[in-house]
Order: sequence, then structure tokens, then C-alpha cells
Amino acid sequence: MANTVLTKLHPLWRPPQLICLPSRTTTTKHFDPKFRTHRAKKYQKIELPDMNEDENKFSEQKMRQKMKERGILPPRPWMERPFYIGATGGIFEPYVPPEGDGKASLVSTSRAKQTVQLLEKKSKSMLAIRKVKSFDEDFDTKEFCQQAQNIYIKAHESLVNGDLQALRTYVTEKAYPEFKHNTKLKTIRWKFLESLEPPRVVHARCTDVISKENIFGQITVRFHSRQQLAVYDRFGRLLHGSEILAKDVLEYVVFEKHLSNLYGAWRVHDKIIPDWAPPKEPSRLTRVKPDPEPVKVEEEVGEAQKDEQPAIADK
Repeated sequence: MANTVLTKLHPLWRPPQLICLPSRTTTTKHFDPKFRTHRAKKYQKIELPDMNEDENKFSEQKMRQKMKERGILPPRPWMERPFYIGATGGIFEPYVPPEGDGKASLVSTSRAKQTVQLLEKKSKSMLAIRKVKSFDEDFDTKEFCQQAQNIYIKAHESLVNGDLQALRTYVTEKAYPEFKHNTKLKTIRWKFLESLEPPRVVHARCTDVISKENIFGQITVRFHSRQQLAVYDRFGRLLHGSEILAKDVLEYVVFEKHLSNLYGAWRVHDKIIPDWAPPKEPSRLTRVKPDPEPVKVEEEVGEAQKDEQPAIADK
């Protein structure tokens, strides 16, 4: 009886069978398990920073530890780039040479007027020299004139010999390009023969740059000497001067020193050329020889040829 009841109710209480249909699913496994260790090494676990952390509350030691873990260097304070001024850009209060200096006699009226004007301007120069002595106690104008002449000679000799490293020690940053101007591919022969008059200080000034403690001094020295100069081009042809003839040279050379710098030195800074100075001799430049002009045929010859042509045609 029971068997018959169960057999009748069997399809009712039996759960329905699940039908599995084929379907595609995404899996993390590679279809080929070969080299899976190597594939696993291609990925690296990174510890992401916690964005909710308040870094301002960290101690210095904790902050240093965090930055070391992340490989970040500590921030450096902003430092302005140092700017060194080794020389000024020009001459402040340039010296005005008296007209006819080196030619006018001591007895002439023009020379007497010049001496009176120099005495009036000498007070500022004396104050400037006193300022220089406050930085250099052993400064003496007579000794400085001899030192300035040696600097002047060595600067020109280093230029002639092509020793640019030595030239920088005797010339300021402003005068260096002026010394080197138009000297490429040229041979220079220069000699300092003698001094016609002993060099003397004619002008001195001091000024401050940017700050009042940064002081520069400029001293103008008068040189009256005899020199030889010859300039040759790259082909050995003479452009200017002569190695045989000597000339008298009157120059006003400005020497500058960074007084505030403990290791500052006097160097050639500029040269003052007065307005009344005669113009320089132009250099003998090499020029290309022009082509000869075509010879013009005379009109009479042309007419004669025209007369001959029809006579030949008649024959």
C-alpha cells in the first residue's frame, strides 16, 4: 500500500532536476598554467597611501620614516642663486684729459690754465685715495704707479703671447672682450721700450654697487712712453704699425679694484681717449683686384666695317 502511495506521490515531492547549459565565464586562471610563476612576478603590490591621514600631526621622526619608505627626499629651503659682481660696467666720473697734454710747454698759457683746473678737481681724488687707504693701509700712489705700469706691460705681453688665462688676472671682465676684439688669426708684435715721463695718478674715484658695503675703486694713471707695435694678418702681411719704427704713446689707463673683496687686485679696466686726440691710422686691408673694364671699340672702325660689307656682297 505504502509502496503504491509513494510511487504515486514521487513526482510531486521530488525536486526538479537542474539543467546545466554550456556558458562562458571570466576566470583569473590562464588557459595555459605554464610559466604562471613568471606571470605572477610581472605584478607588484604597492602600498597605497592613506588619504585620510593628517601629515601635519606627524612628528619629525614619523615624517622622516614615512618619506624614507616612499623614497622621497626632504624638501630643501629656497636659496637664491648667488650673483657675484667682479667689476663695474664702465667708468664713473671719467677723467677729462686737458687739451694739448704732452705737447704744450710749461710756460704756455694753456698749460697754466690746465694746472689750475687740475688743482680744483684734486680734492675729490684725494678723498677717494683716502677711501682706498681705509681698505689698504700700505697703499702709496708712487708705488702704485710702478705697479700699474707692470700690470699694463704684463697684460699686453699675455695678449701677444696668446696666454688668455694670464690675461684674465691683469684685465677686468669689461676690458677682456675689448682686448680680444679683432685679434683672431692675427700675429701681434709689441714692445714697451721706455717711459718718457714717469707714470702718475691723475684721477681717482670710489663708488658703491648695490649695497653701501660693496665698494669699487678706480684710479686713472697717465702713461707717456715709447712703444713698438706691428700687426700681421694670417698670411703674414703687415696690417698696422712697424717693428722698426717706435712711436711716442700718451695714454690714460683706468685701473679698478674691488676694495670690499679681501683678495681683490688692481686690473686694467678701460682706456680714456680724449676728443682732441688725432684719428687712428687705418689698417692696410687686403682687397680683391677688380676685373679690367672691357675696351670700347671706336665708332670710326665700326662705320668702316659697315661700308665694306655691301661691297663684298656686290661682288
